[in-house]
Amino acid sequence: MANPNAGGRLLPLLSTPHKGGRSALTCQFRCGNACAHDVANTTGNAYFGDVVKEALSRRGVLRAGALGALVAGVGVAGAAPALADEPETAAAKGGWHGGGSGDLRFTPVPPNTEDALRVPEGYKSSVVVRWGDPVLPGAPKFDFENQTADAQSKQFGYNCDYVTLFPMGRDRALLWVNHEYSDESLMFRGYTSGATATEEQLKIGLAAHGGSVVEIERSGGSGEWKLVTKGRRRYNRRITAQTRMTFSGPAAGSDLLKTAADPKGRTPLGMLNNCAGGTTPWGTVLTAEENFNQYFVNGDKVPEAQKPYITRYAITIGTPSDNRRFDRIEERFDLAKHPNEVNRFGWIVEIDPFDPDSTPIKRTALGRFAHEAATTTLARDGRLVVYMGDDSRFEYIYKFVSKDRYIPGFDRHNRTLLDEGTLYVAKFTGDSPATEIDGSGKLPSDGEFDGSGKWLPLVSGNKSFVDGMTAAEVLVYTRTAADKVDGGATKMDRPEDVERNPVTGGVYVALTNNSNRTPAQVDEANPRPSNKHGHVLEIVERHNDAGEKTFAWSLPLVCGDPSDPATYFAGYDKTKVSRISCPDNVTFDKDGNLWISTDGNAFLTNDGLFVMPVKGKERGHLRQFLTVPVGAETCGPLVTEDQRSVFVAVQHPGETDDATPESPSSRWPDGEGSQPRPSVAVVWHGAGKKIGA
Repeated sequence: MANPNAGGRLLPLLSTPHKGGRSALTCQFRCGNACAHDVANTTGNAYFGDVVKEALSRRGVLRAGALGALVAGVGVAGAAPALADEPETAAAKGGWHGGGSGDLRFTPVPPNTEDALRVPEGYKSSVVVRWGDPVLPGAPKFDFENQTADAQSKQFGYNCDYVTLFPMGRDRALLWVNHEYSDESLMFRGYTSGATATEEQLKIGLAAHGGSVVEIERSGGSGEWKLVTKGRRRYNRRITAQTRMTFSGPAAGSDLLKTAADPKGRTPLGMLNNCAGGTTPWGTVLTAEENFNQYFVNGDKVPEAQKPYITRYAITIGTPSDNRRFDRIEERFDLAKHPNEVNRFGWIVEIDPFDPDSTPIKRTALGRFAHEAATTTLARDGRLVVYMGDDSRFEYIYKFVSKDRYIPGFDRHNRTLLDEGTLYVAKFTGDSPATEIDGSGKLPSDGEFDGSGKWLPLVSGNKSFVDGMTAAEVLVYTRTAADKVDGGATKMDRPEDVERNPVTGGVYVALTNNSNRTPAQVDEANPRPSNKHGHVLEIVERHNDAGEKTFAWSLPLVCGDPSDPATYFAGYDKTKVSRISCPDNVTFDKDGNLWISTDGNAFLTNDGLFVMPVKGKERGHLRQFLTVPVGAETCGPLVTEDQRSVFVAVQHPGETDDATPESPSSRWPDGEGSQPRPSVAVVWHGAGKKIGA
């Protein structure tokens, strides 16, 4: 670790040990240094390999087939799902064709530590929008030395994460971006801790959270997009930690959500730590609140009956962290005074980008945890399905299936679908003898890490499937419910983004890493102890139907250096692939190729964006498409439907252990003499070709 006192200031918050490729600053401000704390899930639930083998066949109808056409992709709101080949037909053809099967032609970007956004030869990149750029009318030009909370509430927020696009014709669109967290040590000169920060700095930090809607336009018919800076820009909007919202669904109005300021338990204030997300078929954003636990103090002073539940969400019991002390300006963050306030965070929030006056909705039917992703699709019978991950070590993967069906064009009906349905948690079973999973990463005798699984119901409307818990308790304390449900939900290695392939229908989960996995916990779906590089999981549901309760799974990618025998690239020649570590966000292009962004890779080089075909002879041929600047992680990403542009959110550039505003480790994106600014960038081919062609 670099000297935490560099730059002539004391940074006690950096003294806590951290793991992996992230800097201590990132660990502290992004997730409250979660890896340095005890694992929140101390239940006896099984890991993959501990589960008794079930009778489901991995080679039968659960294994082949896929549901096509992801409904919630860019610009396809309201589209009907197109079905791919039936399982037997696909098997007879020797595999899938036409979906994510390759035809990607570019020279991979080599690993590097440059303070730049590097793209392949023939490609160009530019910044679309930066931290501090004006969003709302009256917003001043960004001035690092003279920031105010009022200005920040009208300007583009800090660390950008999830990115999605809503086309308004061919050459104009609305861009939605999450603002996950603030890093006050890089935002302000002389910052030491939340305990000594000025009140204005704390208010700026709150205003820097949330999300932004901005209008963008295509530049000269190319793949470049730019921020619209002139004209009315009627859709531009800032959501912050102080925006008035509403609860909907079965837990709305529950005693668990009531506070002194909101005795009815229906009007929460703001959203925090929004990471990944999704879109709906009716054209709204679903944004995921993740590491909300770190914003609260005095967890040891909540009522005794509440303590087991808040510790399950890693709320500090004991001395409050001086990382952020928002309780100094808003007492709702002090759990000694408002113990239920913490229950009002950790939700999926729905926002209408086309109505800047609309009230954001926290959808309680989707459960409460460290949400990562909210990817929607349709079941065969038209019900809406939402896939979600819980981004912490040894946490779970979830799915919500609506009670009623989606009706194209019936907006008033469709906007009720997220309020009633069944919330499930995933259970996975390996199919190889335990003796063949020895921790070396060697493939079992059947040649693949794979198996079968079930979706276990937790709650449906007001009916709980968890003994001793009401429906409201299941939805507010979803982690505890998943621990207790009959059948045994499966502990995972930090389930982050979950996305569905629009061509094959396979569901892909980024499992970022888990350095806490011990040799005794190694199993077929987590084949290595101290899993510092992570892996990608593929789920194929029965009968190609997202509404089904059983599935097959496999690991097409076990990350790391290809020269390491404990890596796997879907059987592709490992001498021809790029190395990859810590998969975070994933997406697909229109052809069904898998795009993977990384966060905190363990190689100590810059993070990047990678692409890998998932079918055909090129399956597993992973290549690095771009790298981000020093200290940054790659977020987003988004490939436009016409495949002429790739958007990435460059989060926390310059967030390294020795960085200060006086001595920044990055000058991206504005160059010499500037401070690093989290930004959304776009990449396109200089000759107007399709991305990857």
